[in-house]
Amino acid sequence: MGKEIGREVGNEIGKDTGKDRKYFGLSHNVFFAGLVSLFMDVSSEMIYPLVPLFLANVLGVNKSVIGLIEGVAESTASLLKVFSGWFSDRVGNRKWLMAVGYGISTVSRPMLALAANWHTVMGYRFIDRFGKGIRTSPRDAIIAESTDKDHLGRAFGFHRSMDTVGAVIGPALAFLFLAMLANDYRKVFWISIIPGAIAVLIIVLFIREKTKVNKSSAERPKLTLKHFDWKFKYFVFIAALFALGNSSDVFLILRAQQTGIPAHIIPVVYLMFNVVYSISGVIAGASADKYGKKRIILLGFVLFAFLYYGFAIASEPKTIWILFSLYGIFMGLTEGVQKAFLATIIPADFKATAFGVYNTAVGLAMLPASLVGGWLWDHVSPSATFYYGSATAAASSILFIVFIAVIRRKNETQ
Repeated sequence: MGKEIGREVGNEIGKDTGKDRKYFGLSHNVFFAGLVSLFMDVSSEMIYPLVPLFLANVLGVNKSVIGLIEGVAESTASLLKVFSGWFSDRVGNRKWLMAVGYGISTVSRPMLALAANWHTVMGYRFIDRFGKGIRTSPRDAIIAESTDKDHLGRAFGFHRSMDTVGAVIGPALAFLFLAMLANDYRKVFWISIIPGAIAVLIIVLFIREKTKVNKSSAERPKLTLKHFDWKFKYFVFIAALFALGNSSDVFLILRAQQTGIPAHIIPVVYLMFNVVYSISGVIAGASADKYGKKRIILLGFVLFAFLYYGFAIASEPKTIWILFSLYGIFMGLTEGVQKAFLATIIPADFKATAFGVYNTAVGLAMLPASLVGGWLWDHVSPSATFYYGSATAAASSILFIVFIAVIRRKNETQ
């Protein structure tokens, strides 16, 4: 009897029992997915602002190679996002794909700590992003499935803000450990494994798999775009166009150093950016639910065009501090809100597949974005990298205005 009860209890661990306890008005899965992202970003952001400095100052790598590393890592790994999303819909599993993805990123850290050349750093970045490619679409789907339609902006805004709280703590710890360890980048990379392991443990213990009805093989989702209407396809196109000019944030970090901000202060600049991002993400999510997600997204696109122009002409450290603050507001306006809007225009049975297509399209665009950004930096000027980003953001804003107008007109004629 005791063994049978034990098996029944064990079978219920990680499943949605229908009694979804609320945490600060958020569902169980949304709250704990936020905690997972918080700890994982503590791990990632202890590393991220240091990697371009490690490459440039320790390994002596030029900016074109840094752009290549970031572009290949983000874009190649992004190919997995559509397949992991489709596979998640097909097998009805979210939780364990999340766990595997976060686990792969965590175990990749020693590779960076032991790196002796840029090829090894590229290998680390690829494996780290490989893990992100596996986890992102199932995670976004489980958040969407655990939230009613009227509160999607709040749910995704909370998740992005928790993600960013981790990104505040991460650079702060990096700054602290660098000071304590005499600028030893490698030891900081080793320490970053700990919060990553905590993130994986939270998934295993607390994320609940949503109960699904078993489907026959004929009913299982197939990897095709025929399930999605024109709104989804047009929005993904606009997001990908925007991403073509949104080169890796490593160029922002390098720009900060170029204008005279010392290397050991750059984690503090990045910390400030993430503080602003964290606060604006919650506000933007709630505002998107109240005033409309499309308006908030458009505001983000326009802001990006202006702030990248600002990075192009920046010449003093104080300007960089202001621009990084504005960049935090931009991230809050777009990251979570775009996914919340996406959740309103996709079929219920293909959520993970849709998020996979979106994440893959945006991720693939980062390869040419970072390659072009690095090439412009080395062969034209650092400012050219940011003029290019500003121009693509302006084009995306115009297309998004057309998108909004077409939707409004179709709604009026129906």
